[in-house]
Amino acid sequence: MRRLGPSDYRDMPWKNGGGVTRELLKLPHPSEPARFLARLSIASVAASGPFSVFPGIERTILVLEGAGMALSLGGAPEVVLDPRSPPFVFPGEAETHCRLLAGPVRDFNLMVERALAEATLEVVHLAPGGTRTVAGTGSLVLYGVAGRAELSGAPLAREETLWLEAPGPQVLRSDEGATVIAIHLTRR
Repeated sequence: MRRLGPSDYRDMPWKNGGGVTRELLKLPHPSEPARFLARLSIASVAASGPFSVFPGIERTILVLEGAGMALSLGGAPEVVLDPRSPPFVFPGEAETHCRLLAGPVRDFNLMVERALAEATLEVVHLAPGGTRTVAGTGSLVLYGVAGRAELSGAPLAREETLWLEAPGPQVLRSDEGATVIAIHLTRR
């Protein structure tokens, strides 16, 4: 198990230069050093505009804070996302435009090289004293959004990340209540 916290994260410019994202975890591409296998980050979006284009990448976005945003992918109708919306999955090569609904937002981003891996992102809400078993094959990554939790005895605080390889089933619990993002990553 590897634990990461705010002092381990890196602020990185967006690929298109339109903003900054806080990179929580980046798994290297097995053969191309300029690319990644998977990347988790939190972006602060201060203005409407285009998203960066990432060919071959499956993207998942989840609004954490703010009123929300509307995304336009090519000629498709807008998809409206707010903090109550489920994670939204879309192709990184799609020309995507973001329209903020009412001011800045913070969003959680999962990007995965689709030819080499697949991933799912789930938001887990634990009531005080609640538990949840999270299965784990491949890699399991947890990010603490709110409250304090523990994974099979290992603490997970707000803004901390736990990364486990081939973990098997794990018990996630919280005495006080917590919200945790759980990501399951499987290499192809």
